[in-house]
Amino acid sequence: MSNLNPKIEVETTPNLITKVYEKLQIKILTFRKAMDRPLTICEKILIGHLDENADFGSDDALITGTSYVLLNPDRVALQDVTGQMTILQFMLAGLKRTSVPTTVHCDHLIQARIGSDPDTKAALYENNEVFQFLESASRKYGMGFWKPGAGIIHQVVLENYAFPGGLMIGTDSHTPNAGGLGMLAIGVGGLDAAEVMAGMSWELLYPKRIGVYLTGELNRWASPKDVILFVASKLTVSGGTNAIIEYFGPGARTVSCTGKATITNMGAEIGATCSVFPYDKRMETYLRATGRKAIADLANTHINLLTQDPQIEKEICENRENSINYFDQLIEIDLSNLEPYIVGPHTPDLARPISKMAEDIKKNNYLDTISVALIGSCTNSSYEDMSRAADVAEQAREKGIKTKVPLQVTPGSEMIRATIERDGQMQLLKDIGANV
Repeated sequence: MSNLNPKIEVETTPNLITKVYEKLQIKILTFRKAMDRPLTICEKILIGHLDENADFGSDDALITGTSYVLLNPDRVALQDVTGQMTILQFMLAGLKRTSVPTTVHCDHLIQARIGSDPDTKAALYENNEVFQFLESASRKYGMGFWKPGAGIIHQVVLENYAFPGGLMIGTDSHTPNAGGLGMLAIGVGGLDAAEVMAGMSWELLYPKRIGVYLTGELNRWASPKDVILFVASKLTVSGGTNAIIEYFGPGARTVSCTGKATITNMGAEIGATCSVFPYDKRMETYLRATGRKAIADLANTHINLLTQDPQIEKEICENRENSINYFDQLIEIDLSNLEPYIVGPHTPDLARPISKMAEDIKKNNYLDTISVALIGSCTNSSYEDMSRAADVAEQAREKGIKTKVPLQVTPGSEMIRATIERDGQMQLLKDIGANV
């Protein structure tokens, strides 16, 4: 098998984003002239990406659960399993290259068995023809290519391609991870992705809007994941169907960008079309930390396009019943009082706070032993997640404590792996018995 290049560049450039923001500005202004009312962030992004021939001069054209709208996404992301058929379908169009920036990420065909190096080598051997096809197709059609071992698709997208105010589709249910950076990112089927890659518009049933109003600030052992587990306990696994979940409020601005991504990622577990946070300072910090200063500067200049109209939060803060003017449903969470949540078995909406876990185990005769622990996957594999775990590992090492069950740690990208190795966190985890 030939050596695979790390990637074929298809960047999210300031020039691309400038064009997106110009389009948003024009279309939102056109909508306001016809319908002068405050807009949520998900409405702004959807309206700004409507097809040129779309009728959006009245609310009658954008009825939730009834109207179908044509949208023009800014990016497409493919993973190595579903992406195979997507590319074959795109090839039938007879085009020389994709019409929108597209990336291919080889991550799903790697099975975690022993460790990163042997597992990657095994995947390269077992899926030789698949990776060769994906690499050659990426070269031929101008798609970005991320080789096996480069990272999990959603973390790589967040670090390199996502941007506030954009619209992306991806052939994976957890594509909404990019909502943590203020982007509408939606999981789709392969044919939908192939059509967009070929330059066609994408049809979507105009979604409902579920607002999640956050106050307070996470403390003690509560983490961003507990926010979405709490939401899942309220909405159930189907409660977000055909809905965009929009998080906002003073509490939202206290959550880190990667924490926001954890929350939006797991909107898939409740059937949501996608989830999103408005742009804020925490996102700016993340953009600058990942070498995207120019994008942060652009976002700051266009912040009115990337946030809710201020009147919405003001009205809801004064009276929660005002939410009916903007959302089909409102959930309120005081982050300061949120406990860690534990879910299952079998379903993510069977949730209880950790203080009720012992009682629940006895009541339902659940197993009370832990078989394996995992820190990672596409929803908890950021530097923040690794750092939090390493802090605990350091305390354990000082006390001479080792793990009593298998502990698997999967950094979300090569960048994160290299960073935790540089900062000594990887060694801390290994010292207590973790398999990284």
